[in-house]
Amino acid sequence: MRVLPTRRKVLSFAAAGGLALGLHGVGSSTPARAADDIVIGASMPMTGVFAFAGIALNNAFQDYVKIVNDGGGINGRKLKYVAEDTGYKVDNSVAVFNRITSQEKVNLYYGDSTAFSKTINAELNRRGDIMLAGASFASELNDPKNYPYQFIAGPDYSEMIGILLEYIAKAKPGAKIALVNSDTEFGRDPIAPTEKRAAELGLKIVEKIVTPPTSVDVSTEVLKLRRADPDFTIFHGYILAPLPEFMTQAKQLGLKTRFMGTFWSMDNAIWAKSADVADGFMGVMPYRYYFDTEGKSPMMEKIRQMRPDYQSTGYTQGFLTAMLMTEAVKRTLDAKKELTAANMKAALNSIKDFDTGGIIGVPISIPGNTIPVGRVYQYDGASKLMKPVSDWIRIAK
Repeated sequence: MRVLPTRRKVLSFAAAGGLALGLHGVGSSTPARAADDIVIGASMPMTGVFAFAGIALNNAFQDYVKIVNDGGGINGRKLKYVAEDTGYKVDNSVAVFNRITSQEKVNLYYGDSTAFSKTINAELNRRGDIMLAGASFASELNDPKNYPYQFIAGPDYSEMIGILLEYIAKAKPGAKIALVNSDTEFGRDPIAPTEKRAAELGLKIVEKIVTPPTSVDVSTEVLKLRRADPDFTIFHGYILAPLPEFMTQAKQLGLKTRFMGTFWSMDNAIWAKSADVADGFMGVMPYRYYFDTEGKSPMMEKIRQMRPDYQSTGYTQGFLTAMLMTEAVKRTLDAKKELTAANMKAALNSIKDFDTGGIIGVPISIPGNTIPVGRVYQYDGASKLMKPVSDWIRIAK
């Protein structure tokens, strides 16, 4: 039976509990922690506007913890995963962090948003005992000096668009590009780096459009695209709306521009109801899709065995994050070092040419706070599947 926790519930995934879930009121105790357990805490958005991702992320952490514990743990030490729903509200997220860290000796933590990662950073630096990753790909977090104990399990938003620009520069040198961004911190994040990198690659930014991050009348904005006549239009800061409306109107006006997106607009399932208009939509994805059987992908095969139904890209991001957290802990313990934030982050940064089991199609390195690798996929409206149209592209650091 699947249990969906409310905002006032805690979900504890105990080391010895396998996939059994224990739901506890906020004031009650979680299952006893063995003295040598390695604890992953999480502020998870399992209700609210980001629940579609939070539930998938939560499932991914549960699954990876089970894999590790079924295999004997990390150097014989079991993982314990403790999460609480936040409703995707930063004040709730911080309160959850404070509750979990007051009840558990937390080593690793997963945050639900850019706002949480930025807000909690000073506390992480003060404590020095927790390494954090999260749902955010914000470029600001890709700063080891100011965010020394955080990492992103993929490229940041600026690197994502950098991957798209690398693809465009090869596909159509000197191409004209329009940027369409939501009027949010998320949406504005990569604009300046995109302009800089486009100029370096000889690409021309011919239009910049900003809209609310919701379904709106985009007829005026589509006319701007028509006048600019870009070869490519890159959306960022949206999940779905208003992208289908943009593309529908653009096609009605006969625009030849090719539309592109970034991670949160690239989940295969969100386009199922807009398959005709989304046909040809392209974007960057740091990971293989659930249904991608290309090459040797033993970890993707394991995921398909554990979860026979389609798993979203949010699940994959969570699964890889848990894998990298675990690898950092293992390397720290193998080096006979204490599990401090500094030691775990140094161990994470020692990762070079690491095989993710096919989650990412090339070996990865983590030189700073991100994994600057991705691939361009294109949506095929007939099969309703994202299909690769590029090799894996690395952004030089």
